[in-house]
Amino acid sequence: MECELSGIRAETESLCPQCLTRIPALLEAAGDEVYLLKSCPDHGEFRTIVWRGEPEFGGWKRGKTGIRSGVCHTETGKGCPFDCGLCPEHRKNGCTAVIEVTSRCNLSCPVCFADSRDGSGPDPDLDTIAGWYQSVLRVSGPEIILQLSGGEPTVRGDLPCIVEMGRAKGFSFIQLNTNGLRLAAEKDYAKVLRGAGLSSVFLQFDGTEDAIYRAIRGEALYMAKREAIERCAENDIGVVLVPTLVPGVNTHNIGAILDLALELGPTVRGVHFQPVSHFGRYPRIPANSRRLTLPDVMQAIEEQTGGRMKKEDFTPPSWENSLCSFHGNFVPLPGGGVQALSGQGATGGCCEERAVSFTARQWSAPERGGRMDPPGDNVGFGSCREDSAESLDGFLERVRAKMLSVSCMAFQDVWNLNLERVRDCCIHVVAPDGRMIPFCLYNLTSATGERLYRGKPSV
Repeated sequence: MECELSGIRAETESLCPQCLTRIPALLEAAGDEVYLLKSCPDHGEFRTIVWRGEPEFGGWKRGKTGIRSGVCHTETGKGCPFDCGLCPEHRKNGCTAVIEVTSRCNLSCPVCFADSRDGSGPDPDLDTIAGWYQSVLRVSGPEIILQLSGGEPTVRGDLPCIVEMGRAKGFSFIQLNTNGLRLAAEKDYAKVLRGAGLSSVFLQFDGTEDAIYRAIRGEALYMAKREAIERCAENDIGVVLVPTLVPGVNTHNIGAILDLALELGPTVRGVHFQPVSHFGRYPRIPANSRRLTLPDVMQAIEEQTGGRMKKEDFTPPSWENSLCSFHGNFVPLPGGGVQALSGQGATGGCCEERAVSFTARQWSAPERGGRMDPPGDNVGFGSCREDSAESLDGFLERVRAKMLSVSCMAFQDVWNLNLERVRDCCIHVVAPDGRMIPFCLYNLTSATGERLYRGKPSV
């Protein structure tokens, strides 16, 4: 049954955290909090918070956007979420396709959705990856955010060849999901990747303190992260900082991360917060752990930026389900202030093509030779007039060049899984057999670590 967010009680479906059986679920409000309630005949009842505080839950919902127009790889047999690939029940085209080019990694993080490790098996060969590119083209076309991921993609010696192949296939925006260690260690590596056609780096960046990295990644990595950003700056590669937010570990550091992002612009194009999800190497919820919701993160941003970025500056997503994420765009002003741009022009996005195109342009480094004000100067919001020598397009490009996007993606795990959200997912992992699986389902594990899709043969 379709879940309507405006009511106090709304029916949906989920999975049992213990046995992964599909079971009925209910979204129920208690004061300003909303919980997902579900009961398994064999394993009892489960209650997980999905919303806490302002903005108000019912008012956050966007109207339904378009229905899928893409190709289906699988037919509906067992029903959602067991027929992914994508099946006819899926409602959204892809905005991001994630291709995992290795399962190896040069870190052993305590928190890892892929449970990656060194020496965990052979890498897919280039012919296999070429086939995955073709699967994405067949289902979504070339106008998509293509993200090379893993494991840690930079452990492959032929990663530049993989980037070149993607460009040759027609993908205009290729992003690297990386911990940044090789970018920091090898002076010319960023230059090689840029020459191959890399557009952007999605950089694992959990905070500005080494104590945070020791807790989440097992090592002190802050200086390596800064060096990786510097290498990208030298080679015109846009960087998006991606903090995994773990309650009690780095939630106090949200404001410092945003301050640093503003300082390191325009190389740093965005900050994309990801509250920790309980799957992969981190399947269980620790005792007394406070799960972060989207309003929690918005509230922390407002408090830790001293109100420079406010809750009302953020809007629901333009394409995926309203409960999946929020986003806002900001331009730095003289004296340390920021101007919120949310809801203006392309930042709101009314369709998938516009949203994907805007995100790809924003996450890429500004073009050299384009008109840009010196860092710290006002962009001149009142200067674009009909009698101005500068065109509207030129003005908007100057704004985009300085703009910082701030967003948050609340990935689902087996505890808070809502199948209505799954059917609206536009971030898809390319499975080994070429099927496109929603990110949350591909990485989902039971409380004991049993996987739903990752590592499983096709069905």
